[in-house]
Amino acid sequence: MSTKTVEDADVVVVGSGAGGGTLAWRLAKAGAKVVVLEKGPWYGLADFAYHDELKIQKRNFFSPSTESEPHLVRRGDETEYKASRDGWLANCVGGGTVHMSGFFLRLHPVDLEMKTRHGAPEGSLIEDWPISWDEFSKWYDRIEYLLGVGGISGQNPFDAPRRYPYPLPPIAEHPITAPFDRAAKKLGLHPYSTPRAIISKPYAGRPPCVQCGYCGNFGCEIGAKSSVLAAFIPDAMATGNCTILPKSMATEVVVGKDGRATGVRFLDETGAMHEQKARVVVVACTSIESARLLLMSKSPQFPNGVANSSGLVGKNLHFSTYSGVEAEFSKSGGGKNLPGWDVRLPFLGRSIQDYYEPKNAPGPKGGTLRFDLFPKPPIFNATQVALRRGSTLWGAPLKDALRKHFHETRSLECETFSEFHPNAGTFVELDPETKDKYGLPVARISVKLLPGDVSMSRWLGERAEEVFKAMGADETRLPQWGRSTFVLQHGTCRMGKDPSRSVLDPEGRAHDVKNLYVVDASFMPSSGGVPTTLTIMANSLRVATGLREAFKKREI
Repeated sequence: MSTKTVEDADVVVVGSGAGGGTLAWRLAKAGAKVVVLEKGPWYGLADFAYHDELKIQKRNFFSPSTESEPHLVRRGDETEYKASRDGWLANCVGGGTVHMSGFFLRLHPVDLEMKTRHGAPEGSLIEDWPISWDEFSKWYDRIEYLLGVGGISGQNPFDAPRRYPYPLPPIAEHPITAPFDRAAKKLGLHPYSTPRAIISKPYAGRPPCVQCGYCGNFGCEIGAKSSVLAAFIPDAMATGNCTILPKSMATEVVVGKDGRATGVRFLDETGAMHEQKARVVVVACTSIESARLLLMSKSPQFPNGVANSSGLVGKNLHFSTYSGVEAEFSKSGGGKNLPGWDVRLPFLGRSIQDYYEPKNAPGPKGGTLRFDLFPKPPIFNATQVALRRGSTLWGAPLKDALRKHFHETRSLECETFSEFHPNAGTFVELDPETKDKYGLPVARISVKLLPGDVSMSRWLGERAEEVFKAMGADETRLPQWGRSTFVLQHGTCRMGKDPSRSVLDPEGRAHDVKNLYVVDASFMPSSGGVPTTLTIMANSLRVATGLREAFKKREI
């Protein structure tokens, strides 16, 4: 964990999450000397042993405060930017995979050909992917087996055909899954077990899930969640080829006079500047932060930021369009016939993709409905109860509402994932005035949803309400729709074959700098209708394998 740089490094990777950590593991296993710069700390499993909501979610455990490292965000038609934590995922070794929920659904073939199949809606800047589904989908197979993803092959009729079954069965599901399935099928839908990167049986030396229910927003204290930290970092370190430098803030990708990247400058935790030289530079800081780093990396060859001759670094930013649905079943009402009131299993674990390309909908492309029991953390639950009716509950009314919520009702939720079309109103740039604690310009983010994406989001939420009503819910709510899921961010360095319309080539390499790669979700031309961590990891494995071959052929 030294901050000393490494001599004769083959690759320096900025960021250790889904993209950077996966690539570092693959290349270290292949024999390359890899250095990983991570701006956050290196947590161990013991750091996650206590499910302290205040520490984890309110006190900047994973992400920095707005006082020290703000993002500036402007939404819709707003003219003013506001300091926000939105857009940060996790600053630690393993990145956002450490506190992910682990929903690992594949994109569909249509997601790679959106422009060809459905056209570009007015205002959209969407492009097709420059690689085929057959070429890309094999990397899903490989990453699922490496991580031990659990699911049931063939259960979802809307999936593309698979070459191999899931390596593990799903983690145990609550008995309420049975009446959920009956209600959904009565509506003509096809519920299936949500694939998850949480191991259900011992796998690759790691123990299985213990059903604590603290997955999303929390680290896993036993390593059952297949984060980069648990699944790849120990193996990468065991090769002797991987060096991780935590608390190292990258400030510039350095480019030589010949136009090739020579390394990365970074600040250690004392504020001292270092430069890690390498034959290849890989950036994987998240779509927002990778764009920020490239834009900060100015030189005579790249006065507007490295790899930015097209002017597209930071452009084509997109997220996932989201709606959130809630349902309540009381013991004396709609829930009286539901099984398992005393069963403590935390997962319903169901998804529905009947509406991925729906008919009679606001648009031709829909997305995924993911259903589960309401999250377990008690402070989160209490906050939701207190604010649920549009005004804050206090005193005796709050106590009564909490008693009913925790003891007399069963709460379920659905979140929908649907297309967020890239557009001219959604982008990231450097703020000309505001600096972070390092003295660096912060990311300034503009977010604007196209009307069709907003309408589809609401439509999908209403379909989820129909399922809950078919189950007999006493109450359903659709409090959130047409939202942007900031934890799913893509597109600021999208790949393509035309250097004037993209930043990266199909192999993940910058058109402008032949030894500079980007392997977080920046590469994605479209968002699809699923959570995208699996796709990031699959692509990173693909790019790393191509880079390994380039090393073998002495092309780099």
